[in-house]
Amino acid sequence: MNKEVDRLLANPYLETLAFYSVTVLALVVFLALWNLVTKYNVWEEVKKGNLAVALATGGKIFGICNIFRFSMLNNDTLFETIVWSCYGFVLLLAAYFIFELLTPRFKIDEQVKQDNRAIGFISFVISVSISYVVGASVT
Repeated sequence: MNKEVDRLLANPYLETLAFYSVTVLALVVFLALWNLVTKYNVWEEVKKGNLAVALATGGKIFGICNIFRFSMLNNDTLFETIVWSCYGFVLLLAAYFIFELLTPRFKIDEQVKQDNRAIGFISFVISVSISYVVGASVT
């Protein structure tokens, strides 16, 4: 089975399709998990025009995809890429909780839900920044 998969992935078009498909699927799963840990429905808030939620979510999308990018560049197999990307997602999620802990005067989720764009922007920047740090350490 592995030899067949390796043979298929030797074709650059099929390899790109495989990495693309896995990344999109993982992005959907990771965003669904993120929606579970927030105290608001991400997509309902975006539908209402909540820019803070859109910024925070956009940062998470960028962060997840950026970690996948680094994982693809630094690993030989699709499986290794998935493992490192999942680990990177866990680290992004940890950064979200650390951000929440470091701001005891207010709750990040509440501020983002209230369309506090400054908090949404900082959340965006944290996700993007952490994705570069995690990506640089992917082996």
